[in-house]
Amino acid sequence: MGKFQSSKVFDGFSTVFRQWKAADTHCRFIHGYGISFKVYFEGELDARNWVWDFGGMKRAKTQISGMSPKEWMSFMFDHTMIIAEDDPEVEAFKQMDAAGVAQVRIIPATGAEKFAEYIYNKLNIFVKEETEGRVRVTKVTFMEHGKNAASYLEY
Repeated sequence: MGKFQSSKVFDGFSTVFRQWKAADTHCRFIHGYGISFKVYFEGELDARNWVWDFGGMKRAKTQISGMSPKEWMSFMFDHTMIIAEDDPEVEAFKQMDAAGVAQVRIIPATGAEKFAEYIYNKLNIFVKEETEGRVRVTKVTFMEHGKNAASYLEY
């Protein structure tokens, strides 16, 4: 017996971040990309024979951090500066946010791999709740400018 999967790409986001632990590379500096991410869904088909409604982020009743999924994606990744919570300069970045010169988002860690994991964790909870357990997210691939990609997947 087979499984059904589908996927959707979310794109059009511009964000900057830094990987402060990359002391020996230029990635320690604030730098930005046009980013996108591809989400892989798996589950039983609904009455329409769909695993996931490709427009489901727009019509969802379930929220992510008090926002619709589309609002959350824009809040997190559209013209934002993403900083790791353990960045030694986190307070300086928070001041930039307070001064209104940057939309700073603080998350556990930065970098393509950690962004993929972060998105996976947020969206998997959302999808399971929205579909009452019928569908789950199995993988998220995060892409920087279409050339670099990293994935986080369920085992």
